[in-house]
Amino acid sequence: MARRRFQQPKPKRAGRFWYIRIWQDVLCGGRPTRKLKRIKIAPDTVPEREVRKIAAEVVAPLNQGLVTVGAGVNFGGFIETIYKPNYLPLLARPVQNCYLSLLKLHLLPAFGHLCLRDVSRATLQGYFASRAGGVEYPTLVKIRDAMSSVMRSAVDSEYLIKNPMADMKLPPDKRKRGIKPTITPEQFHWLMTIIAEPYRTMIFTATFTGLRISELLALKWRCITDSGISVEERFYRGDWSCPKTDSSAATIQVSAEVLNRIHNLKTMTIEFKAGCAVRRYPAVKSPGSDDLVFQSPLSGKPMRDGNVLRRHLKPAGKTLGIPFLNWQCLRRSYATWMIQAGVDPKSAQAQMRHSRASTTMDIYAQTVATGQRRAVEQLSTFANQKLVTVLSQKNAPFSEQVN
Repeated sequence: MARRRFQQPKPKRAGRFWYIRIWQDVLCGGRPTRKLKRIKIAPDTVPEREVRKIAAEVVAPLNQGLVTVGAGVNFGGFIETIYKPNYLPLLARPVQNCYLSLLKLHLLPAFGHLCLRDVSRATLQGYFASRAGGVEYPTLVKIRDAMSSVMRSAVDSEYLIKNPMADMKLPPDKRKRGIKPTITPEQFHWLMTIIAEPYRTMIFTATFTGLRISELLALKWRCITDSGISVEERFYRGDWSCPKTDSSAATIQVSAEVLNRIHNLKTMTIEFKAGCAVRRYPAVKSPGSDDLVFQSPLSGKPMRDGNVLRRHLKPAGKTLGIPFLNWQCLRRSYATWMIQAGVDPKSAQAQMRHSRASTTMDIYAQTVATGQRRAVEQLSTFANQKLVTVLSQKNAPFSEQVN
């Protein structure tokens, strides 16, 4: 390809607009070349002196080498030839599946026909502004994350100089705010009477340890000690990986009741109906140190969190009038119960395995009506005591008030 040239095109008026013609780098058949392109820069009402200034700003990135040859690659072609084979496999499998779906449904229809250089900050900002209200806000956040991943890979592979998604602003989130729901110990008691084994032990362990469901599914027998549970791995929807953060890979103390329930799985038999017959399977097919604690009764493979949620946890919650019940609700309930029981914030943070105590106190531990009522009663008692003191001093002689 010819050496890059300094361009200083003269604006020309055509119809109702001013235009300039510049050479742009493009890829034709996978080979870099240059093509002459006419660009509209201003209406004809703008004076020529101002039009020259605008033209100089348009061609400045080309003259400074800020627009590379790779920027002429088609966005859809970049996704198929570079992003999917080289960068997408570096992400966790659930994230891969999510991004592939978002690319297919949202990003490729909007940007697939454009070159990478045409996916500018202004174009992206207009796209996200127009999508406000058209999709749910959590979906909009995921679309932004997927597009950021694509643009970062374009910068990393030297197709772009700068990531146009840097500091991208989303429309304001107008969803209703509310306290994140938790359950009471009484509700949890009735929950345990409805759910069958081995899922009962699984949910009991999740609630009284605060483990994330991915960490619970990855528990192996070597992780169960005489007084606690060690978190070494996590398993989420077919993907094995390390714990979420460095603080998550820790050993927590658990009660003897939790440990006894876990060890009872080794002697437990699960019954399944097969037509008119009843089939029995051991809850733990293999109790080796490297085997899973919570195994599928039929195959011995890792359980799927979605199946347990839909078939056991959600139906039980609906029966008890707790439609919001899910794995995250159990983890929040554990943090809330600890604070209600008087556990100091630092110990609660250690049990939840958070990097900061503020995460435990501000995000997971929720205020409940009984605690608020107790606070109001304590305030009323305090105010009444002060009032009695003031009135007694008011009725006393002046000399006693001075003393």
